[in-house]
Amino acid sequence: MDRPLRIALVAPPFLPVPPPGYAGTERIVATLAQSLHDRGHEVSVFCSGDSELPCEVVPVVEQAVWRRGERGWGQAWIEMTLARVWEEAGRFDLIHAHVDTSAFLMARYCSTPVVTTLHGRLDVNGVPDLIDRFPEIPLIAISESQRRWNAAANWVATIHHGLDFSSTPVGEAAGDYLLFVGRITPEKGVVEAIEVARRTGTRLVMAAKVHERDEQLLFDEQVKPAIEGGIVDWRGEVGGDERDRLMAGALATLMLGAWPEPFGLVAVESMATGTPVIARRAGACTETVSHGSTGYIVDDVEEAVLAVARVRDLPRDKVATEARRRFSVERMVDEYEDAYERVVAAAATNGSPGIRGLRSIEGTSALGGLVHTAGAELPLPRSAGASA
Repeated sequence: MDRPLRIALVAPPFLPVPPPGYAGTERIVATLAQSLHDRGHEVSVFCSGDSELPCEVVPVVEQAVWRRGERGWGQAWIEMTLARVWEEAGRFDLIHAHVDTSAFLMARYCSTPVVTTLHGRLDVNGVPDLIDRFPEIPLIAISESQRRWNAAANWVATIHHGLDFSSTPVGEAAGDYLLFVGRITPEKGVVEAIEVARRTGTRLVMAAKVHERDEQLLFDEQVKPAIEGGIVDWRGEVGGDERDRLMAGALATLMLGAWPEPFGLVAVESMATGTPVIARRAGACTETVSHGSTGYIVDDVEEAVLAVARVRDLPRDKVATEARRRFSVERMVDEYEDAYERVVAAAATNGSPGIRGLRSIEGTSALGGLVHTAGAELPLPRSAGASA
């Protein structure tokens, strides 16, 4: 970039940044904050006050909401966060929101350009229609799978997550257990992972969180009997060092949920330790796991059992090398800097807070107030409050 930017990163206030245990969004926000700060940008993170970052922390709550015993996704806390951001928007060149669709109104009407990275699935609960109603606001996807239902949206880029692997261990040899990391919820493939472990006679280590009522119910119905039967070695929710150690020592990490995983950070973390991933052919795992190289993509439990029989043949050093190359923090931050530059430049050129025409696909661009896409030219929408 030509000059450092004043960047506001907006995180959900439910966990500290970085998070102490299982979490994806907050880890990416922390990684971005650290790396952008190291590159000389003036970074402020709107998050809980107990966050620990090298840059400015703007506390929207004193302590992370879930640390105080609250549960669930409280929209009031998100709205309070966005209100604080909007109050201070004038001191930034760019606002980068990580609260999914909640920042859409701010992106349309705020005088500072707002770009949103969407971390969740976008095919349910009215989200596809909502995105269609905000065609001008800049959006960033975390996988091609995630963005496929809204092809006409203003996608600035698809940016796969990246992490700092400088202290991540690499396992020297395949371990004697399978690993499940995540949440005890049906879409994560909990039942399927237990079934694969049972059918292959392989111990299944589960390092997962059980916070919500439905998570506890699934734990009681499926996981607890498997623990009592000697199939599952239960570890509960673990921190980063313990998670990395478990991954490095595993035979393979299982990701067998039949749902459109928007990204699946667990896959990248596992492969970075050299441990292959056995994943269902669903969502972004088809983009992150290379079949026959860094793991196996399967269609059902039968194929997962076959994959367990063959996974030792994958060279762990090559698995780690490919994962660290494809999902490095440097690559991710380079791509975000490019997206920021284009959003800020388009806002300055067009004078509109919601800027259309920043598409990353097939040579489209914003030039002279026109959207150029596949040979067609469409006028940019007027900014909020503009006269007809």
